[in-house]
Amino acid sequence: MTKQPKLKLRETALSITRWVGSLQSIVVHTFLFLACFGAVVTGVLQFDRMLLVLTTVVSLEAIYLSIFIQMTINYTTAHLEEVGQDIDEIQEDIGEIQEDVDEIQEDVDEIQEDVDELQEDIEEIAEDDKEGDALAAAHEKRLQDIHAVLQRLTSEIERMQK
Repeated sequence: MTKQPKLKLRETALSITRWVGSLQSIVVHTFLFLACFGAVVTGVLQFDRMLLVLTTVVSLEAIYLSIFIQMTINYTTAHLEEVGQDIDEIQEDIGEIQEDVDEIQEDVDEIQEDVDELQEDIEEIAEDDKEGDALAAAHEKRLQDIHAVLQRLTSEIERMQK
């Protein structure tokens, strides 16, 4: 069979099984059974003949319904297998994504460690700069003190030379 007739047959089977499982089906079947018994009561059909026809029709209906129901079950099973395969693929993709996320987290952790180390280095440099500034100020003060002492000595020497 080509795809188009298979598709139509599948859609027909799905429609029939949907209809058979509906409230409309119960109403239609109930009226048909009542009509059959009504035909016996009104004398249109004999009871034996009506039972023979009704039994034959109901048997044929049961056979075709079981075939359509089985077709629907087969279609549903195939569809569920496809969905199962899709779910497996999605789970694999999720696993790969989780691995990628874990790797990214490791990279972020490493970057954070590098940032922490840089921050420590910056703090050390700032402390060294403060110490260096304090040391430079101390040297400057000493130089000024030495300069002041030298000027005093020079003035005393000049005074003594006079």
